[in-house]
Amino acid sequence: MQIRDLPYSDPGQPDVRSGFRFLVWLFRRQLGGQAKALGWGTLHMATIAALPVAMGSAVAAVVDESGRRLFLTGLLLVVLAVVMAFADAMLHRAAVTNWITAAARVQQLLARQTSRLGGVLTRRVAAGEVVKVSTGDVEKIGWFVESFSRFVAAVVVTVSVCAGLIVYEPRLGLLVTGGVAAVVLSIFPLLPAATRRADAERGKAGRATELASDTVAGLRVLRGIGGEELFLERYRRASQEVRAASVHNARMWSLIDAVQVVMPGLLLIAVVWQGATLAREGRLSPGELVSVYGAVSFLMFPLRLFSEAAMAFTFSRPSARRAVRVLGLRRDDGGETDGPVRQRAVADGTRLAGDLTDPATGLRAARGRLTAVVCGSPDFAERLAERLGGHPAEPGDEESARLGGVALDAVPLVEARAAVLVQDKDPVLLSGTLAKLLDVPASGRVSAERALRAAHCHDVLDALSRATTDGSRDPMRGMITERARSLSGGQRQRLALARSLLTDPEVLVLDEPTSAVDAHTEAGIASGLRALRAGRTTVVFTSSPLMLDQADEVVFVQDGAVAAVGPHRDLLRDTPAYRAVVTRDTEIVHLAEESA
Repeated sequence: MQIRDLPYSDPGQPDVRSGFRFLVWLFRRQLGGQAKALGWGTLHMATIAALPVAMGSAVAAVVDESGRRLFLTGLLLVVLAVVMAFADAMLHRAAVTNWITAAARVQQLLARQTSRLGGVLTRRVAAGEVVKVSTGDVEKIGWFVESFSRFVAAVVVTVSVCAGLIVYEPRLGLLVTGGVAAVVLSIFPLLPAATRRADAERGKAGRATELASDTVAGLRVLRGIGGEELFLERYRRASQEVRAASVHNARMWSLIDAVQVVMPGLLLIAVVWQGATLAREGRLSPGELVSVYGAVSFLMFPLRLFSEAAMAFTFSRPSARRAVRVLGLRRDDGGETDGPVRQRAVADGTRLAGDLTDPATGLRAARGRLTAVVCGSPDFAERLAERLGGHPAEPGDEESARLGGVALDAVPLVEARAAVLVQDKDPVLLSGTLAKLLDVPASGRVSAERALRAAHCHDVLDALSRATTDGSRDPMRGMITERARSLSGGQRQRLALARSLLTDPEVLVLDEPTSAVDAHTEAGIASGLRALRAGRTTVVFTSSPLMLDQADEVVFVQDGAVAAVGPHRDLLRDTPAYRAVVTRDTEIVHLAEESA
């Protein structure tokens, strides 16, 4: 796999049984790239290890006054330098490719998981945590995948050098072998503490990121109530906690770096002392002493790779566990449905169409009609809307909604979403032009102009026509800022409605689509929605009389079950509890509760 081939057409099905198994699975998916990096890494370090031998030969040639040997040794050094430079370049290329492709695979897996779970994801994992997993943790996982092949190459060359020293001079060889083991083992006791400190820093940074995101998202409300200073002080405290945790973590890293300098330095001093002793005894020539010293100096390089690999593995395991926590989530808390129902729905090629029903509440939305749903609890209305889209909102929601008799959680998510589109009460609008915002999968039956007209977006189009960057005053080229913060709440709501109408799904579920608009605009939206969605199933969660009056049928849900069904005006006349919710009359509420 090359970088130019990214993204993957299929990132695969990861092993999410544990963080370690996930790392093993990720490594196995890149065996070709690992083999290339291992080969180039071995060649690179082997040429470096051969340099001391050539340098010792050059010193011996000078001592022996052999010009021919000195010339040949110089030629060998040139060849080694060329090979070393080429192998280093290819190793860097292969290693970076492994890093980037591994990180890209994990990010694709996370993106796919996010699209599968939708809003369910942020109920089980904090949004800041998801951001940290897809950024910092992905980097650490890629670091381990990239460093592993270089670590194996370092092991191969180091073992070869130590074995050669033992054969050449046992006393020096054993000293070097023992010293290498001591250097490698010296940092292992420090790594768990460093990991804990890094995790603490990461957790505090994640909370600070989440706090900043929430503050920016609610900035308009904060300014309205004068709460900017309160939230600013909260973020200051969170930021200072991150700073303190970073300093605490940096101290451990500085200790690890110091150990990696001191221990190899002590080994080098011991080898020089022992080598000088052997040279004084006449057991080593000057050229041989230079070769031994150079070989030990070379070992400092792979020893750094040992330390790096140990740190990469230590830090990547918690990151892998966090990634597995996200990748292991399923829509129903118990693994993605793969049972007989799902297999049968897929095998039969059942087209999702028909009445939309919710067995838990008894709600039924007839096919091709506009059904309004009134709930006494906004929170319950939100959960019910999500369940109608095939997303169980709570672990206790055992039964899924059904479309044409087929359970929505028993079919692949892509089919469920193509059949049922749920627009929640706080839809997200991404930055870009209006044309890009409306560039969504659609049936083609509804044009962008009709959708915008039905959503009563004329004032939004006027505002966007003045926001064009090319001076064309074409509203479709008008720029929408991040999360459409340059627009009012009602304008954002209507743009989101137009986008949903343009999609034209078999079933459209809207949760309070007109809560932020005035009565005049709401009346226009209600009539436009009814006309545009004629012949399509539409479910609107609302308590607005203007919207309820346009519905073919109104379903009143109370205490988790359908309490009444009928036209809006009939329910107003015959059902006190319904009248209490719609008119927001507290006296009627008390009378309804007493009669119950």
